[in-house]
Amino acid sequence: MVDIARHLSISGQVQGVFFRAWAREQADELGVRGWICNRPDGHVEAHVEGDQAAVEAMIGRLRNGPPAAKVEALRTWDADVFEFDDFEVRH
Repeated sequence: MVDIARHLSISGQVQGVFFRAWAREQADELGVRGWICNRPDGHVEAHVEGDQAAVEAMIGRLRNGPPAAKVEALRTWDADVFEFDDFEVRH
């Protein structure tokens, strides 16, 4: 199966609410790879790759976020597949 990749920018109340740790749990559950990090402007940025169904499911979960988060906007665009080994939280 061919993997796809998406790059995401997530805004709202998404920092200080365990968003990144929660996202890593979701990625592990879905079997997607990539990374997630906080941006200085308050956004969360992510790269998600894997099979299409898993990537779409991950984007859906990120659109809602963990219970303490309030996602106001999620932008996504196609990205290159880098064949990451896992999903990491970047600092």
